[in-house]
Amino acid sequence: MYSTLQQISVMVVPVLAAVTFHEVAHGWVADRLGDPTPRLAGRLTLNPLRHLDPIGTLVFFLTRMIGWARPVPVNPFNFRDPQRGMMWVALAGPSANVILALFCGLLYRALMTIPLSASSPLANVLVPLVLMLHIGVVVNLGLALFNLLPVPPLDGGRILAGLLPRDKAALFSRVEPYGFLILLLLIFGGVVRVFLYPAIELGVRLIIGRAL
Repeated sequence: MYSTLQQISVMVVPVLAAVTFHEVAHGWVADRLGDPTPRLAGRLTLNPLRHLDPIGTLVFFLTRMIGWARPVPVNPFNFRDPQRGMMWVALAGPSANVILALFCGLLYRALMTIPLSASSPLANVLVPLVLMLHIGVVVNLGLALFNLLPVPPLDGGRILAGLLPRDKAALFSRVEPYGFLILLLLIFGGVVRVFLYPAIELGVRLIIGRAL
């Protein structure tokens, strides 16, 4: 069994990678659609310190599945179609996490085929690496699915706003000032655990063939 400190230590790399790729994907798509704001803000970087949100990172380590990063600044008025542009920017983050989860899953399955005894010198390297890849699948799926919740300012809220008629999207956007409070209520009220955790567990089973 791993101690709490050991579990946290193997979570560091997967969590940093998940939040970094998530936010860089947002910024990269915004930049490609004509908004230089993320690039000018220095957010098209793989330096994780530029993307971490203290509370969101803490939630990652408390829940071992979900959390959030510091949002990339985007100016939708630089897009040809601001509403649709924000929808594509929002979709990029969860998409990047799903791709990273699949990549971690492929490496996990490949390493699990290597015959390894407990006394092998490689065990000290491969066992933590396999555990990191397992956590990488969980964290990336958790970040993707959590962010797809239709609550602004999460990506799911942006995506839903992009699909709604403009008048209804404007009405829906009024919820955003209360979004953080809604998220805390969903997390600590147990709603996320009841509805989101089973979806994450199913995704992990499909990708690596075993439970959390």
